Amino acid sequence: MRSEAAPHRELYSGLVRLHVLYHAAREPIFGLQMIEELGRHGYKISPGAFYPLLHGMERRGLLRSSHQGRLNHRRVYRATPEGRKALEVAKRRVRELFRELWEDFLSQGGAGRARRSAGRKHKGAA
Repeated sequence: MRSEAAPHRELYSGLVRLHVLYHAAREPIFGLQMIEELGRHGYKISPGAFYPLLHGMERRGLLRSSHQGRLNHRRVYRATPEGRKALEVAKRRVRELFRELWEDFLSQGGAGRARRSAGRKHKGAA
């Protein structure tokens, strides 16, 4: 993960797992594809850290893997029924957390500050 995230890595590791589960519930995924996808979201994860994460999720019954291709050279992962249930519970919990964070942001005048800040940037660019 990114260097600024290093002190809080344990917080973000759950988000990484949710990303993986979300994508694996939509379509079969493979390791390098997910490492690149997570990179687009700001998570820098090495294969040495990511593949054990996938294997752990498989051991816990959240993912199931199989070999794909003529030569069985790529292992693909899909969410299991248990993984899909876990994702639905996680979505509800994330929604609740987001609602609390958003309410806190609004109660502190965050939306007004964000609009004023955006306006200054826009005016300065003109």
